[in-house]
Amino acid sequence: MKFPLDYAERVYAGVLGKIIGVYMGRPFEGWTYEQILDNLGEITGYVHDRHDLPLRTRQIVVTDDDISGTFTFLRALPDYGYSLSLTATQIGQTWLNYLIENRTVLWWGGLGNSTEHTAYLRLKNGIPAPQSGSIALNGKVVAEQIGAQIFIDGWGLIAPGDPVLAVDLARRAASVSHDGEAIYCAQVVAALVSQAFIEPNIDKLLDIAVALIPNDSVTYRLIATVRDWHAGEPDWHVTRAKLASHYGYDKYGGNCHIIPNHGLVILSLLYGAGDLGRSLSIVNTCGWDTDCNAGNVGCIMGVRNGLNAFEALPAWREPVADQIYLPTADGGRSISDAVQETYRILEIAHALRNQPFSRPKEGARFHFALPGSVQGFRPYGPVRLKNAVNPNQPGSRALALNYRLAPAVSAAAWTPTFVPPDAIEMPSYELLASPTVYPGQKVHAALVADRSNTGPVQCTLALRSYSERDELETVRGTEVHLAPSESVHMTWQIPDLGGAPVAQIGISISSSDPSEGVLYLDRLTWEGIPQVTFVRPATGGTMWKRQWVVAADGLDDRFDEAFRMIQNRGRGLAITGTREWGDYRVQTTLTPHLVKAFGLAARVQGLERYYALMLTEMGTARLIKRLDGEFVLAERDFVWALGQPYELTLEVEGDQVRAWVGRKLFFWVHDADHPLISGGVALVCEEGRVGTDLVLVGPCLESQIPAESREE
Repeated sequence: MKFPLDYAERVYAGVLGKIIGVYMGRPFEGWTYEQILDNLGEITGYVHDRHDLPLRTRQIVVTDDDISGTFTFLRALPDYGYSLSLTATQIGQTWLNYLIENRTVLWWGGLGNSTEHTAYLRLKNGIPAPQSGSIALNGKVVAEQIGAQIFIDGWGLIAPGDPVLAVDLARRAASVSHDGEAIYCAQVVAALVSQAFIEPNIDKLLDIAVALIPNDSVTYRLIATVRDWHAGEPDWHVTRAKLASHYGYDKYGGNCHIIPNHGLVILSLLYGAGDLGRSLSIVNTCGWDTDCNAGNVGCIMGVRNGLNAFEALPAWREPVADQIYLPTADGGRSISDAVQETYRILEIAHALRNQPFSRPKEGARFHFALPGSVQGFRPYGPVRLKNAVNPNQPGSRALALNYRLAPAVSAAAWTPTFVPPDAIEMPSYELLASPTVYPGQKVHAALVADRSNTGPVQCTLALRSYSERDELETVRGTEVHLAPSESVHMTWQIPDLGGAPVAQIGISISSSDPSEGVLYLDRLTWEGIPQVTFVRPATGGTMWKRQWVVAADGLDDRFDEAFRMIQNRGRGLAITGTREWGDYRVQTTLTPHLVKAFGLAARVQGLERYYALMLTEMGTARLIKRLDGEFVLAERDFVWALGQPYELTLEVEGDQVRAWVGRKLFFWVHDADHPLISGGVALVCEEGRVGTDLVLVGPCLESQIPAESREE
């Protein structure tokens, strides 16, 4: 198939619509129409800072299940080889890999109360999808709540103009946790997103979507009824009242049934009459599950209208600055933005069709290629930021820094690489994250000075890390002088930070004379193997520890060990690093205390995908691979004792995995069967307690292995 010529921009518009809708509706989620009108009036923008809101927060960008689930569960496709034969069972495994029980993405409301939590427990107990979400197992009321619909947009985004494929994929994804009408509603949304790439007429979109679900379903009748009401009633308030009377919460069981909320999605699409802002205003004012409904409407209308729709909504788009939080067990992906997620969707869509795809500017993390994008960058000091055409490359875009500097006054543009200060406390669930960049890696940036600048300026690659008191401290690289019309490529290797996480990265500018003008940041990215020591700072602070995503019962630093890991049942992991880490060495000295098994993991891609060197209660050392089950790659006898420290080292290089206990090379394995090629590191604890004071990550040292120790 041929992709639409503006496919990238339309996907981006859909992602923006999704997150803006969610951020608008999040503060008053669950309110009724009457409560919203009485307390807030019609919703025409963000109300996050209103004092009378129970979820009041200082920031617009928050953790939210609608966003996290949408972009997380779609990872099943790259994880399982971009196959159109992807199964519901494999998507269910994706849930188990990325979700940290009771901590991320879902509403953890309990068995039989939260549909998604119920499905997760089924999966965890060995019941695969689609049985995990079935009516037969969970009952009709539980299986027909709203969750399938709120996570579904991405499956439409990867199937532009192919609603049949979108509906098929949506069925597989939705059936992990839902059944019956919940699946039909999810399929309608996926079909609408898919067809909106090529069809602007709302009625035609609905015709195509309903033709793909059973005509004897409640969903089919609901849509037909709302369309009839709309045809005879110009006032959406009146139609909303009819919907509440005929399809309201009182007609269905559970906490948040799909049918009433799906009705509001259809109502807002019809009465919004093709206007993105009007559609979001209506669906948010209607109440019930506002962030979920607005997220779906925003995605559909974003795709339909494209980026032009946001030109009239700068007060909605600019405060978001593209930012997205995706807290999962893959902590290096937690800090993201709408552009990054757009290009991951584009990559999936092309790979599914065996079509070539390359990211802009040689794969740079920040490339600003899409109109209006700022990718989380925000201004500090006398500077304004705007996406603009690169003057040296008319067909390319960049981030324009419009500055006006006085002597000894600096300005900067920063983007988050870890939990920002205003996100340390969240009104919903915690932002679990690892930094996206680490000491030892090289940062690259390309800058262009506008020819009309009044004089030269000093430019510096810089970062801000959390100090021992959890305050941001600036670290700058080498200063470069940039005269008008000049361009420069800058490189900086991030220095050792004493275990402190990098919180922000960006560009700092200053001038010895009064100066004004424009600098264009064409790209910013990083690469290379980290060289980092994770330790507890000498004096206080908490953010050094929060760079570890804890999928365990505890990671304590109050006692004599910097990292005291505790797991009451089963296996727990404490993870840091990113999916981009490829070949490296990780080393630590672990002391076991009343523990069944413990070890060190590398190339960690979640809770179900990693290599680990484990010392077990059976008096053995094992090299294991976790990938849809556990496989022992190598094993040997090794008697260990509680209370004794053991130095463990893992080295991963290509398809080779090497492991040491102490200075002795225990295992050297070539994993030719679906090897894990990248990922972070983790401490591993099974039923008990284990502790360490530091973890080292750096380049492989294979060349330094003595020849006599290479027999394994």
